[in-house]
Amino acid sequence: AFAFRQLLDSLNVVQSFSKKGYPFDNAVCESFFKYLKKEETNRKTYHTFEELKSSIFEYIEGYYNPKRPHGALGYLTPNEAEAAYDSQISSASA
Repeated sequence: AFAFRQLLDSLNVVQSFSKKGYPFDNAVCESFFKYLKKEETNRKTYHTFEELKSSIFEYIEGYYNPKRPHGALGYLTPNEAEAAYDSQISSASA
C-alpha cells in the first residue's frame, strides 16, 4: 500500500475515496452512462455481443470523445482535454 501511495504521489494523482451514501464523486461516470444510454443504446436491439461492442466503440471513439463537449472538462471534448493535459505534462517535464 505504501509503494502504491508513493507512485500516486509521484504522478500527482489524487486517489478517489467514496463515502457511503455520497455518490457525487462518481458523477462524471454516471453522466457518461446516462448519455450512452440516451444517445446510443436506447430503443436499439443488438443481435450479438459483437454488435453491441461495435456500437458502443463507434459511439465513444466516433462521437463522444472527439465531438461531445463536457461541462466537467470546461466544455472541451474528452480528446481536447486529454491533449491539453498531455501538453501540460510534456511542458512540465521538459
